[in-house]
Amino acid sequence: MSEDQKVYMPSHPLEPGDRYGVLSGFDPGTRTLPAGFQIAPAFRPIPVDIVLEKDMAVTLRDGVTIHVDVLRPAGADKVPVIVAWSPYGKGQGTSASVMGVFGLVGLDNEIVSGLEKFEGPDPAYWCAQGYAICNPDVRGVADSGGDSLLWDRQEGRDCHDLIEWLAVQEWCTGKVAMSGTSYLAVSQWFTAAEQPPHLAAINPWEGVSDVYRDLVMRGGMPDTGFARQLRDYSFWGNNRKEDIIAEAERYPLMNELWENKIPRFDRITVPAYVVASYSNTLHTAGTFRAWRRMASPDKWLRIHNSQEWPDYYAEANREDLRRFFDHYLKGEDNGWEQTPRVRYSVLDLHGGDRVDIATQEFPPTDVTSAKYYLDGRSRALVTAAPAQEATALYDVGSNPDAVSFVTRFDQETVLVGYPKAHLYVEARGADDMDLFILLQKLDAHGTPLQQFTVPNQGAPAQDLTERGASILRYKGSDGRLRVSMRHLDETLSTDAVPAHSFDRIEKLSPGEIVGIDIDLLPIGLAFHPGQQLRLVISGRHLLGPMMPGLVEYTPANSGQHIIHTGGEHASYLQLPVQTR
Repeated sequence: MSEDQKVYMPSHPLEPGDRYGVLSGFDPGTRTLPAGFQIAPAFRPIPVDIVLEKDMAVTLRDGVTIHVDVLRPAGADKVPVIVAWSPYGKGQGTSASVMGVFGLVGLDNEIVSGLEKFEGPDPAYWCAQGYAICNPDVRGVADSGGDSLLWDRQEGRDCHDLIEWLAVQEWCTGKVAMSGTSYLAVSQWFTAAEQPPHLAAINPWEGVSDVYRDLVMRGGMPDTGFARQLRDYSFWGNNRKEDIIAEAERYPLMNELWENKIPRFDRITVPAYVVASYSNTLHTAGTFRAWRRMASPDKWLRIHNSQEWPDYYAEANREDLRRFFDHYLKGEDNGWEQTPRVRYSVLDLHGGDRVDIATQEFPPTDVTSAKYYLDGRSRALVTAAPAQEATALYDVGSNPDAVSFVTRFDQETVLVGYPKAHLYVEARGADDMDLFILLQKLDAHGTPLQQFTVPNQGAPAQDLTERGASILRYKGSDGRLRVSMRHLDETLSTDAVPAHSFDRIEKLSPGEIVGIDIDLLPIGLAFHPGQQLRLVISGRHLLGPMMPGLVEYTPANSGQHIIHTGGEHASYLQLPVQTR
């Protein structure tokens, strides 16, 4: 049925321009790039001789042919291979758009060779370490056949077939892995769930894991700015591409189409090294969800304190990943299995972040859930439920269009884990509410604390992130919910992380007070004596668009929003407090 529910639109080939790279043209054949070769002046030379087999044809199980580039160290030795699966052209590493992304975050293009896919492993490094890299043009992209899809179980089946084709090539040891950030991470969930026999390990480095909940209907709201950009500026090809925006408009509730865009986590059993952050408003929820639900007995999680691209290409992190791959793809007895199953960070937002804190699970075992109750009279967060009922409210579109509650910590306090808000709300003059939640850290004087996640912190970056581009500047843990979509999925929800079914609409009646649960992004945050935590509730998106240039979502709000506190309507914020 989900195939019948798909909506397609025409695609067209990628033409020379800002997304066209040196290797973007269709040019089958084998050539050797000698050590010292430099594909373009801005990029690093390669350290070893690399064989480039370009635009090789691979036939998938349904007869569709895709084309792949393989870059491998020259010589007779067989090597394992790492796959970078995404719809981004396999030659875009040298394009102006990718170079611009590096400039945006403050990275120098000379840290990579330009032979890598955008957000993928760099052949210059990995070939020197005895690995091959496979950069495919996936179904429907460039000169590959078929219609392209966006994050779908079909992609898992396609990549399964590519992995099995790679494993039997004469230069391959039969061991295949996957690595990459964002789209290249998401494709790994789907592929691993298909259980290709020769897939030895995966390395998803921040990515969504539920297209409905993370991309097109976050919190039940049709906030499709990034989905539109993904659709319109990727998937260049000769046939059709999936129209994810039309699908979201046609199917606003969870159905088989969206279920097909959720990986079968219980089938992911391959060794996995997962990398996450607290600060990526696109990827954080999905990465942690996949980590929690995947069935791999051998899985590791590292939570960093920056942004995915600087983190992915940092030398120390590549070396860490190489130890993981060396263990599972080369059989090296290098002690990787002694690596702590979880290494997390605690942000300070005023200098002094702590990183690579070792534990065996997330949240750590020394974390307990603490309820901080909202008091509508004092606008404080208090540790005992107020006996007296009170309200806090705002008029939609007014100034202020938010209400907040604050608590001050009198001793060192560390929050690590999953916050959530349980609120009793009422809409006056409307039958629905789009609600946005933000947890802010304040200094002792009440000033909000924030932190750039990227090296670029100049005036243009300040401007971009003043109200938007939240992936570049961390301002706190956020969450959202359209109140008519409040029904919980009892099979997926836990006390710490509520999950909504999104399969029904329950409008509000005049005067009706309803209880809602809102999950917030996981957090690792330190508070020093005197510093404060502020809970903000609003009818507008408090962080703005997650990336530069995206159209901002306009909430479907009107009337007055009322937050009930105390007595029979004891709204609270649940925080993961570290007890040691």
